[in-house]
Amino acid sequence: MLTYCYTLTPDTNGTNLIQYPDLPEGASVSEGERDLQANAAEGLEAVLQMYIDARRPIPLPAAVGDGSVTLGALTTAKVFLSNEMVRQGVRKTELARRLGIHNPQVDRLLDLAHSSKLEAMEAAFRELGRRLDISVA
Repeated sequence: MLTYCYTLTPDTNGTNLIQYPDLPEGASVSEGERDLQANAAEGLEAVLQMYIDARRPIPLPAAVGDGSVTLGALTTAKVFLSNEMVRQGVRKTELARRLGIHNPQVDRLLDLAHSSKLEAMEAAFRELGRRLDISVA
């Protein structure tokens, strides 16, 4: 699973600006410690979805920060699927054709808010000549 770090910048009104060094377009705000982790996760998901929608490669985590958000396994798989499609120059329509499914089904594979089936993710990777591996640590 991927773990992205974030930095906190205190504001004069008692809020914190949450930023992701690996994803400079992303930001969120937290009003205190109570909602910090939830807001950091929500902001991270929003910026990742922005990269996916724009068909831009998503930088993998490398930075160090004040805190971190670890993506779930399915979200991590979707990030890797998006990156592989960008790397190979495969558009959603082409992946849908290869899989024998309709375009909205591919849209859902790349929608971080949609709970895609693992089998569908595996099939998508297989059509791209890749394999989805899962491990327990």
